[in-house]
Amino acid sequence: MSITIHADGRITGGTIQSQGNVIQVVSAVKTDTSTQSSDTFSNIPSLSVSITPMAATSKMYVICNVTGSTNNQLRLRLAQDGTAIGTGVAAGNRDGIGAIIQRSNSSEYGFQAATMQAFTGAIGDTSAHTFSAQYAKETGGASGYIGRNVNDLNNDSGFRASCHITVMEIAG
Repeated sequence: MSITIHADGRITGGTIQSQGNVIQVVSAVKTDTSTQSSDTFSNIPSLSVSITPMAATSKMYVICNVTGSTNNQLRLRLAQDGTAIGTGVAAGNRDGIGAIIQRSNSSEYGFQAATMQAFTGAIGDTSAHTFSAQYAKETGGASGYIGRNVNDLNNDSGFRASCHITVMEIAG
């Protein structure tokens, strides 16, 4: 398909797919709160996107910002179609994770933000893939919270924060 550059700056008719170029971008913003009371990883609600690559040779760059709080540890990771990506290597009983939210002080007002990134190899097909942020609480620990602080007071000590995930298809 030919590409046309119009006098007003619009480009129509196709996509420039030189190696390393961004082909498409999808993103989601989570503005509500979530609670994790399980030590098994699961998707953070509203923090996933689906993308259908234009080429099997494409790679995906994923970046995600998660805000939250806990009285212990809240483990975070990225996943592609439910499988963890961009994590450290698990060793013994230590999980491979992408980031952690950890109690930062002795009060229940503490709050942290974590950023995770992953760059996949060639995606291998042109089927839709789902990328998501996942969380799990520390085994034996207290629940963790996304988008709010632990005590969630309805005053100036409480807060509500947004979280974001963005996936960019990169020409391979």
